[in-house]
Amino acid sequence: MTETQTKTSGPEFRAAAGAIDGLRNDLMRDVLAYRPLPPLNPDGRLIRRLPEGLRKAAVWTPHALVLFAAFLVMMAGFSEWEFRLLMGLVPAIPVAMTLVRPVAAFWASILGTVLCAVLGSEGLWGPSAFMAQIVVLVVVAARTRPRTAAWMWLLILLFGVFLEGGDPSITAPLVTLSAFALLVVAVVQIRRDAEREVTVQRTVTAVERDRRTLLEERTTIARELHDVVAHHMSVVAIQAEAAPYRVENPPPELEQAFVTIRENAVAALTELRRVLGVVRAEDYEAPDAPQPTLAALDGLLDNVRETGLETEKVITGAVRELPQGVELSAYRIVQEALSNSLRHSPGASARVELGYVLGGLGLRVVNGPPRGLVKPSPGAGHGITGMRERVAMLNGEMTAGTTEDGGYEIAVFLPVPLSDGPEPRETAGGTADAAGDADTVVVERDGGA
Repeated sequence: MTETQTKTSGPEFRAAAGAIDGLRNDLMRDVLAYRPLPPLNPDGRLIRRLPEGLRKAAVWTPHALVLFAAFLVMMAGFSEWEFRLLMGLVPAIPVAMTLVRPVAAFWASILGTVLCAVLGSEGLWGPSAFMAQIVVLVVVAARTRPRTAAWMWLLILLFGVFLEGGDPSITAPLVTLSAFALLVVAVVQIRRDAEREVTVQRTVTAVERDRRTLLEERTTIARELHDVVAHHMSVVAIQAEAAPYRVENPPPELEQAFVTIRENAVAALTELRRVLGVVRAEDYEAPDAPQPTLAALDGLLDNVRETGLETEKVITGAVRELPQGVELSAYRIVQEALSNSLRHSPGASARVELGYVLGGLGLRVVNGPPRGLVKPSPGAGHGITGMRERVAMLNGEMTAGTTEDGGYEIAVFLPVPLSDGPEPRETAGGTADAAGDADTVVVERDGGA
């Protein structure tokens, strides 16, 4: 039948044609295909609980059960008085074949049934043929799909009725028992396929959620960097415009150089705003307050202490002004780390360590295990993803993991190029001179220095 005829025919005809194609694909194509039954997964829910020695043997449990069923079929055939060897071996061979060639085993079981009916005295469905047919149907259905099980059951029904001259009563016990068995197998298969599909969908959803979180964090970083870069570029443009007026009778070359600098700075600001407009959401509102730096860390710790989290701040090294992007990233990392402590370790204490070294800024946030009656809140790890993005943006290094006492530790190093003359900054413990040889240590607990 051509494809055009199939398209123009009615839905009943197309359904019948599809059913015939299904029968041909399931039971008539690649009948002798070699499909060995694989062993069970050693990491399964039940097998992984067994000892190592038993685990290696337990993966072959389905094979042992099928061979044991073949042995029982053979013993049932040996109970016949005539041709007992053939009556035992002929039905048992298709049962064993289901381990390697399931479709061929089905057809072999039908031929074996005919042979046993001719040689035996128990009629069409003797004990060995009856047992063999049930086992073959169940094993082949478990190894294929529910549609194949339906086709096999229907063919067995037609086969029995045809050989018994149209009387279905003789085949009725077989088809009734096999229907219940195949129904159980189909339900198990459908449930297993549904669980596998749910697992795949959960994996895809988790990957997409991580990607979305990563993009959102990068967008946030881009917005924050806009404020930092725009400020510096605006300063460059203003200084370039005012510089010629600070020099008496500046040469034309110098004036032109400052004009070029200002034009480039303004052009850079324009392009920066255009690029930022691509990543900025429609409902995004620019913050009114300036972006926070490490100078605002005390206020953050005070807010965290009000929620019940005991915090301790330790500063080592010579405190100095760092690039605005570094200070902003360091502040956000501490903010997210403390938020994670509140969610995942309720009742614990946290410690924030800042280490000013010549090559950059060391940052460590560690909290203890959860305490009290409040249960930790589950999380998806998005905060850690955002921290890593900020650290990677500054070519820094970051480690995160649990501590020996059950707490959590986040350690970050943000490299900072050495400047010619870093300016000291007032801290809660006094003034730290970045050029001095001695280190300054400031320890702050519960709001006190």
